[in-house]
Amino acid sequence: MIKGVNKQVVDVVEPDSAYFERVLFFVKPEFSGLGEGALRHKANQLLRETGDGGVAGRRLPFRRRLLGAIRIGAAAILGGALTAAVLLAVLR
Repeated sequence: MIKGVNKQVVDVVEPDSAYFERVLFFVKPEFSGLGEGALRHKANQLLRETGDGGVAGRRLPFRRRLLGAIRIGAAAILGGALTAAVLLAVLR
């Protein structure tokens, strides 16, 4: 509890977190004019940037995992094709 301080606070409640119940962000006075939505968006962005976003066990969405797997597969196929092309050129 903070007494005698007049500050704007953004309270982010993360009920899925294994460690934390809520996070409090104290807004700097020069940014207190921003709307609640903008401040809440920035707070959530900061939570995501600091690791798992304060929520243990959260997984990436299926689409992002699928795109990552496709990219890795495409890179492997391209690498194999280039290696085969170089070997064929050298052995001729």
